[in-house]
Amino acid sequence: MTVQEIISNLALTVITGENFEQPVSGGYVSDLLSNVMGQAGSGNIWITMQGHQNVVAVSLLAGLAAVIIAGGVKPDEAAVNKAKAEGLIVLTTHLSSFEVAGRLYALGIRGN
Repeated sequence: MTVQEIISNLALTVITGENFEQPVSGGYVSDLLSNVMGQAGSGNIWITMQGHQNVVAVSLLAGLAAVIIAGGVKPDEAAVNKAKAEGLIVLTTHLSSFEVAGRLYALGIRGN
């Protein structure tokens, strides 16, 4: 499944990004940055409720396909600017992290 298919199926809001046709290898849910760095797989889509620029740095370090900021949280300006500069796909939703994870699982996206 591609990032674009996930955006369409979950009605996500695109904050930054351009290459929405990249494949998603799996999903990961955590708000603990060090946990994401050590456990998320390359090409995963990450669900978090954090919207600061360290989310962008961790996403890039882990080689993630995209990040979904859940729970109606909006990324701060520094995070948006950094994501734009680095070409990272940042998406938002009013849905809870739990709901997003369940919907991704129903679409066939699995964890590591």
